[in-house]
Amino acid sequence: MSRTILSRYLDPATLSRVAKRHVEPRGLVMGNLAGAHKSPLAGFAVEFAGHREYVPGDDPRHIDWRLYFTRDRYFIKQYEMETNFVCHLVLDVSASMRYGEAEKQKLRYAASMAATLAFSIAQQNDKVSLATFDDRVRGFVPPSNSMAQMIRISSLLDEADPVDKTDMAICLNELAGRMRRREIVMVFSDFFTDLDKLEPALQLLRFNQHEVVLFQVMHHDEVAFEFDGMVRFDGLEDPDQYLTQTDDIRQGYLDAVSEFRTKLGDICQRNRIEHVHVDTSRDIAEVLIDYLNHRSLLNRGR
Repeated sequence: MSRTILSRYLDPATLSRVAKRHVEPRGLVMGNLAGAHKSPLAGFAVEFAGHREYVPGDDPRHIDWRLYFTRDRYFIKQYEMETNFVCHLVLDVSASMRYGEAEKQKLRYAASMAATLAFSIAQQNDKVSLATFDDRVRGFVPPSNSMAQMIRISSLLDEADPVDKTDMAICLNELAGRMRRREIVMVFSDFFTDLDKLEPALQLLRFNQHEVVLFQVMHHDEVAFEFDGMVRFDGLEDPDQYLTQTDDIRQGYLDAVSEFRTKLGDICQRNRIEHVHVDTSRDIAEVLIDYLNHRSLLNRGR
């Protein structure tokens, strides 16, 4: 049964292309295990960082005796520790994410993206969690770096039943209270929510020194509006129905979508948040490879 659940969200071909690419934190990270990423905490391992004056109780093995002979005072050598990071994956399971069919449905596509990233992060011995939400937090898998975490994550993804509207601001505020500082938060959503209310919630995450990435997942129909003739549109989060001549509304719709995406992009730019556009017509592996390559280039330019 576990293997069946995993196969719904993890594609072997995608994993073979993506899993070897590491997800690296942008800045210094906080963690409690020895790992591959530099920590802001000073310890006694790996890379020399500086000195501080000795205080009673310090281990005398770390006294710099050469400095003692020149300064006639005791100083402790300090080093930068290497540590693990925690990545929180936050998935919108509201009704608007139901749009699309099979693997191109927004929710299914976003869930597969999140599961693939979760596998890569756990495989590199860093911790990953998953939260699902609509108008409230629906499920939460606490951070872990064990491969058994993938069963727990896939099981939560399988429980998603998109029926309600999105109240992203309230949910992100609640989830922020469960996080420590200096972690990575990746949100997968179409972001069809009140952006004015969303910005303060994102600012809280940034104030807590989290790195925030927004994956705006949209179906190709929503991006390109390639409909012809008379079409009836049924609301996913309300019971309204609209019978329209698509030629009459195409330009107005495309302008509204462009304005909406620009507004979200401006919020991200103001708050130093990554905004990644995702079209479900694209191959998931290509989307993730492009993103991780871009992330790697930015890290090298730090």
